[in-house]
Amino acid sequence: MFVREALPEHHLSTESKDVVKLGVALIATMSALVLSLLVASAKSAFDTRSNQLVQASADIILLDRALARYGPETKDARSLLRDSVATVVERFWPAEGTRPISIDPNAQPVEALAVKIEELSPQNDMQRSLRSQALTTAQDVGRTRLLLFENLGSSIPLPFLVFWLCIIFASFGLFARRNATVIAVLCVCALSVAGAIFLILELDRLFEGLLQVSGAPLRTALARLGR
Repeated sequence: MFVREALPEHHLSTESKDVVKLGVALIATMSALVLSLLVASAKSAFDTRSNQLVQASADIILLDRALARYGPETKDARSLLRDSVATVVERFWPAEGTRPISIDPNAQPVEALAVKIEELSPQNDMQRSLRSQALTTAQDVGRTRLLLFENLGSSIPLPFLVFWLCIIFASFGLFARRNATVIAVLCVCALSVAGAIFLILELDRLFEGLLQVSGAPLRTALARLGR
């Protein structure tokens, strides 16, 4: 709007306005498509991670039950499993008023658990079957853990979209005289678009912010371990 006051009158002619409107319409169409794709992509990734967490929680319970049925020889393995789950829960979903604990990126609790399972010496067919089942389930848990927690960085490329939106809103103000109605409408539009971008960023940050993947499945699994 301030630039408008500095432009010569012939820059604000009908022909100039038509060209600007056509160019902005093209950018607005691209922005709308990209924005909708980003929302859909972020929502899909969020749902996928939620389902993976539920699957991992179920596998953890099944693993603990298989180890329990094997016999008292699996006491150390079950203890390691429970400690690993408790560490993950406190890291990503700390209790209110507590600080999240740090996790050693070089630590491989699932591999350590698999080693303990491999060290078991089955004495009968049932124990051999349970040992094989436990190893398979531990591998599944390890695979899901990698998918969930190893790549936590943002994957949303927003700079170019924000640049397009800035161009669009600049064009709105270029031909509008300053008054309360115009400013109010532009503010409402800006808040609406910002809300969509905020939603994308929140869905992309799985374990922080307002929209988090629920830790309830892991907490439920943790409560059932060792019984």
